Amino acid sequence: MSDTHLTQSDSTTVRRERPSRNLAALLGRNEQMREVRQLIERVADTDATVLIAGESGTGKGLVARDIHAASPRRERPFVKVNCAALPSELLESELFGFERGAFTGAVQHRPGKFEFAHQGTMFLDEISELTPGLQSKLLQVLQDGEFSRLGGREDVHVDVRVLAATNQDLERAVGERTFREDLFFRLNVVCITLPPLRQRRDEIAVLTDVFLQQYAARYNKPRLAVSADTLRILGEYDWPGNVRELENVVKRMVILGGDSQVAQELADIMAGRRGMMALTTSPDARVLRREPPTSLPSPAPVPPASPEASAPAEPPAAPVSGSLKEIARNAAREAEREIIYRTLQQTRWNRREAADLLGVSYKALLYKIKEADLDRAS
Repeated sequence: MSDTHLTQSDSTTVRRERPSRNLAALLGRNEQMREVRQLIERVADTDATVLIAGESGTGKGLVARDIHAASPRRERPFVKVNCAALPSELLESELFGFERGAFTGAVQHRPGKFEFAHQGTMFLDEISELTPGLQSKLLQVLQDGEFSRLGGREDVHVDVRVLAATNQDLERAVGERTFREDLFFRLNVVCITLPPLRQRRDEIAVLTDVFLQQYAARYNKPRLAVSADTLRILGEYDWPGNVRELENVVKRMVILGGDSQVAQELADIMAGRRGMMALTTSPDARVLRREPPTSLPSPAPVPPASPEASAPAEPPAAPVSGSLKEIARNAAREAEREIIYRTLQQTRWNRREAADLLGVSYKALLYKIKEADLDRAS
């Protein structure tokens, strides 16, 4: 089976060429990232298993490629598998292959990705998504360098270096018994943790400049000059999608030929989030009142008031329907709906990208879109 055929799957890629060493430009220069680069240099020329941790969009795949590029295996295959992109049944056959007749439709023998990664590097992205059965088979590969294909009777021996990435807390998963403790220890020989972009805001301007140059050259566009106000907004934004989100934002600026529209969208998102946070954290701080009617009936005659009660009294406000908690909950729901709608507009209704920007799972966003009745708006 040729490499060309293998690269047609979105969940798996096989590369024999040496990955580009652009890590220093994209991962920054501050103290945290300097430590990350030093750790990469120390582990690259070994065969140690490396666990790369960090939020989505922080550059875990880039770190994996750089480790491979700096290793003695650099001329051998670099194979990436996204463990969350396929159902467990298909993922097992992708990783370990199958024999003819192993299941309905298995009309011929097919090797797995571990065999294609022989003498090279296997990068398992989103490792936390592995089912218990696949965790056991992966543990066997790490311990003994062997596995069996689906429907196979003989073990297959491979020489593969394994790099794994996760955006989840694997130690917590071990405590919750959803991830094997022995597999965690095998993967966590060396752990490289990438900080989120909001913890290294001093590098946002530098990364913005890198992406401006990159996409101006790619799209044959003039070099875009970003205003000081836009740079301020970029520096204040929390970047739930991290470097990947910043890259997409800068790409839009280059394509649109200006930064004002994108900057305004980010400013609106920040304003909406601040409003929703104020409502959800201090529900009793805001009481929604109805305006009094514009005209009131003439008051009935009343007896003269005592001197103590002679001060004019304000007319009573109209009654508020619902408790304070209900009012705050409804207001927060409306604010959340507005944020989701604006984010969907920003991503041109790409729901998966919007989920990354909002820091929620794809399924959770679909549920919220349905709950907010936003499907018709698309």
